[in-house]
Parts: sequence; structure tokens; C-alpha cells
Amino acid sequence: MKIRHQTLGNWFFAGLVFAAVAANAAYETEEPVEFTLQQLGGGEISLSDYRGEWVVVNYWATWCAPCRKEMPELSELHDARDDLTVLGLAYEDIDDAAFSAFLEDAPVTYPILKVDVYQPPEPFGAPKVLPTTIILDREGRAVKAFLGPVTGEAIERFVDGTGE
Repeated sequence: MKIRHQTLGNWFFAGLVFAAVAANAAYETEEPVEFTLQQLGGGEISLSDYRGEWVVVNYWATWCAPCRKEMPELSELHDARDDLTVLGLAYEDIDDAAFSAFLEDAPVTYPILKVDVYQPPEPFGAPKVLPTTIILDREGRAVKAFLGPVTGEAIERFVDGTGE
């Protein structure tokens, strides 16, 4: 009986690992990703504006505690590296004034782009969890996804090729 329980537990764990790997792989692309979104405060930003550098696309929402926790670290990463840009994708159906008020208390140094939650940008679509962070290589291909909170150190390790 005990062996059977352990075996079921192992299968369950293996299923969770497979699901996480499959979810991460769902964000990866062979071709460069391109979409244009409205920037909070005005104007538009296209992913192609950043070809030649790493782009860290971070889906977040004001109500998401882990999102709020990682924002200062993402700002530090954005400011520290000339070869990398962080783009915050605000995945929430609220008006600009509410976003601006939130950002007064939780300021960031990277651009915030507004996502239409009813028509999120392809190929990513709606994030499976918040936060979700997707790394685009210098050619604009999505090469890595972090589901859930991520650290600046983990992003740098991946970008610098020293880890996952």
C-alpha cells in the first residue's frame, strides 16, 4: 500500500513538472514576436522597436502581490543594463487614472503598456498566471518564460547564459 501511494505521488509530481514545462514552452516562439500596445501616458510601443537587445515582457496587475513585489527589482534590472529593456504589460481592465495612482505608490522606471484583457496580444494571449515574464532574445524570439515571481538575478543568469 505504501509503495502504491509513493508511486501515485511520483506520477502526480511528474505530471506537475510536465505541465509546467509545457506551459513555459507554450510561450516560446521560432519567429520574432511583434505587437504594438498603447503606453500608459500616451503613445505606442512596438516590440520591434527593441530589436538588437533583450526584452523582458512582464505581465502584471495592481491587485497581484507577487507582481508588486518584483517591480522594484525589474526597475533595477531595466536601469542597470544597456542591452536589456523591461516592458510591463498591465493586464487589468481599469482606467489610466487608476494605473497612474497605483504607480505613484509603486513607481517603475520601465514603460508600462496597456493590455486589452479581452484581446491580449498574440502569440502570448492571456497569461496563465500573474506575474508571467517572457524573455525575448535580440532577434525578438520568445526564448524563456517564468510563470510566477522572478528575480532580476534569474533573468540575468538566463540572458548571460549562466543558468536557467
